[in-house]
Amino acid sequence: MHRAPYRVLALVILAALVVCAAAAGAGEWYYQHHKTPPGPEQGVLGYVLGGWYAYDSGWYQYIVENGYFYRPGEQSAVAFFPLYPLAVRGLHALVPDVRHAGILVTLLCGPLSVMLFLSWARTRVDADTALQAALLFALYPFTFFLYGVMYSDALFILMVVGAFCLLEKGHLGTAVLLGALATAARPVAPAVVVGLLVRRLEWKRERGERWTALDALPVLSALGFVAYMAYLQWSFHEPLAFVKVQSAWGQVPGWRSWLKVSFFKTLMSPQSTTDYVVFICLHAALSVGALALLWPTLKRLGWGYGAFCAVMVGLPTVSTKDFMGMGRYLLSAFPLFLTLAMLLRERPRWRHGILAASSLCLVLLSAAFGLDYYLS
Repeated sequence: MHRAPYRVLALVILAALVVCAAAAGAGEWYYQHHKTPPGPEQGVLGYVLGGWYAYDSGWYQYIVENGYFYRPGEQSAVAFFPLYPLAVRGLHALVPDVRHAGILVTLLCGPLSVMLFLSWARTRVDADTALQAALLFALYPFTFFLYGVMYSDALFILMVVGAFCLLEKGHLGTAVLLGALATAARPVAPAVVVGLLVRRLEWKRERGERWTALDALPVLSALGFVAYMAYLQWSFHEPLAFVKVQSAWGQVPGWRSWLKVSFFKTLMSPQSTTDYVVFICLHAALSVGALALLWPTLKRLGWGYGAFCAVMVGLPTVSTKDFMGMGRYLLSAFPLFLTLAMLLRERPRWRHGILAASSLCLVLLSAAFGLDYYLS
């Protein structure tokens, strides 16, 4: 009985891996055969691998092969944090093609992070609710980024879920270590540090134990972030280079981003393509749903997870100009999926409907990514 939820989840993940890979590969095949000039024949495996390589994947390949560069006011490699490129470079010693190495890192980390999510959820709720939460997570429309795409999300989520899982089991030192690795993978140090610190204090209080200086150890989770800033200062004399280059991607902080002026202009513009409007509306809808889950998360899972999700969701929601990318970023706010499962515990029809719709979107978005649509 103890192993049954893990078996069920493993089978679901395996099915998702196969179906999403087939969808992305089919999308890549269609894209290659209908562009001008047509792409070269690649074979079945080649189309699948090609389907998982697009957009930011090229930046990661460049960093692995050439290292970082920074040109003020231009799109630059420093926008991408170093843990994932380092992992790909390490595997590249065994796998000749950098693209294959990058996709393999995702394939190794993504499914494991979903399984680890189940282990974490079982520290908070009963086995059945934990499994339902893991299924919501595994079949979320943007979880295909954990099933093969050459992006850093799978590695980051593995680190951050692992950190909280270890924290719940009392392994503070290793939790902080994974937290530090997580902040070297994505620019989300405030969420990780605040979440681990507040949850550690809650954890001690729940057990009737007094706080000690050791309980402040989660602050060291910021070391991955700090180390990258130190590297940027040493190499380019600009520790916040990763922030300053965001304007080259059109992400300019200020009231226009806060009020989502670009989002509404896109909706009203006759030049906007239907597919792009659909995609940004999907991201916007998921963002609103995530914001709605913040208060229930705080009430049901405590201040630690509430604070973690508030920062993890709030920062990109405020800073994005048109919500594009939010669907992927919300993967990192993993406790929200447990909150949703708890809210749906007595509503099985709603849960089944959400899982069915989410699964369909997962396959369709995998195909769209292979078709070279910009999704995040």
